[in-house]
Amino acid sequence: MITVVRGALAERAVAAVLRPVTAEWTAPTPAMRRLELAAGPEVEEKCRALGELPVGSAVVTPGGQLAAELIVHVVVRSATEPVTVRGVEQGLINALRRAAEWGLETIALPPLGTGAGNLDPEEAASVMVPVLLDHARSGARPLHIEIVVESDYDLDAFLRELGPAGRSSTSA
Repeated sequence: MITVVRGALAERAVAAVLRPVTAEWTAPTPAMRRLELAAGPEVEEKCRALGELPVGSAVVTPGGQLAAELIVHVVVRSATEPVTVRGVEQGLINALRRAAEWGLETIALPPLGTGAGNLDPEEAASVMVPVLLDHARSGARPLHIEIVVESDYDLDAFLRELGPAGRSSTSA
């Protein structure tokens, strides 16, 4: 099941949250910086120890101080490779693979690749939703996916793209 919720990703009580990052482990948006701060310094230390990763890759770390037990980090851009539709798509596919390998039942994720100069919410939804629907149809874990948005605009963009396959909740 795919649900779109309006709220804070750091507060989601799920098995894992998906965190988009740059190849250098910096947060690409203010919302992801807030998630990083909420997780605590031990998560940042673990990430930096992994070194620079290619765009489209995904790795799992403990969730630190988050409500989620784990974080699936997805590299969406690097110093030489900007955010692209292909990078977001590949990153999401790899993140779902990591979540399945870990046997996770639930995952919460933000719109990927958004932010200043990157994809707009409609583009992010048009890239992400087909990947999420294919995953849901496969029956693989995670079985419950929450797309966590911060605005009504983002909520509407994802609900339009999901059509009858999705449902929404405005409570965090």
